[in-house]
Amino acid sequence: MLTGKTAVITGSTSGIGLGCARAFAAEGANVVINGLGDATEIEATRAAVEKDFGVRCVYSAANMLKPDEITTMIENAEHEFGSVDILVNNAGIQHVAPIDEFPVSTWDAIIAINLTAAFHSIRAALPGMKKRGWGRIINTASAHALVASPYKAAYVAAKHGIAGLTKTVALEVAEQGITVNAICPGYVWTPLVEAQIPDTAKARGMTEEEVKQDVMLKGQPTKQFVTVDQVAGFTVFLCSDPATSITGSILPIDGGWTAQ
Repeated sequence: MLTGKTAVITGSTSGIGLGCARAFAAEGANVVINGLGDATEIEATRAAVEKDFGVRCVYSAANMLKPDEITTMIENAEHEFGSVDILVNNAGIQHVAPIDEFPVSTWDAIIAINLTAAFHSIRAALPGMKKRGWGRIINTASAHALVASPYKAAYVAAKHGIAGLTKTVALEVAEQGITVNAICPGYVWTPLVEAQIPDTAKARGMTEEEVKQDVMLKGQPTKQFVTVDQVAGFTVFLCSDPATSITGSILPIDGGWTAQ
């Protein structure tokens, strides 16, 4: 379905981003992965994508806190593959604390990585998409783009911002063959989610198991974590022909969380 296309996925050395990268590769797209981690493990991940799917996969070490590096990542992908057809803004970090105890530097970093980085990557990728008359931009938001939870002020603010950015860009490019959507997963079992459990337990005075059952899954009527494969498959669908008229949408995949 995506043979000949190139997908850039930020925050894709693990979790949802890596799942998306592999899903795009399975459909024939070349992929650019990006993110943090051990260099040896990242190389093994990159090589596995090429081996498993017979496409090209390159790694960008662009720091999502640095606008120039984000722009260079897009430019390098254009040079390497001839186009950036699909952009998935997935990079994200999280911190859990009451707002009056929230570190200012952490607030700044979360807003920069979870929101501002998407602005910079979209700004860099759009000219090429406009020139070719085709593009798909998918922003990984969260159920927290639609509803709030305590102790996550920066994350909730950033994800609400992503929803607004998505709608605005979608309207600007609606006649140019480019769609822009935000996917809003509920709790997906990823390293990011796993890492926030101890902080949430501390903030709420709960055990870690209580956090899983009584905080994370309490709001999801299915009582199950969303899977990486489900999110990745949804993302690929948004790049398909049947999804051509879906744009400017804030799309939950949250086990019914935001239906309540």
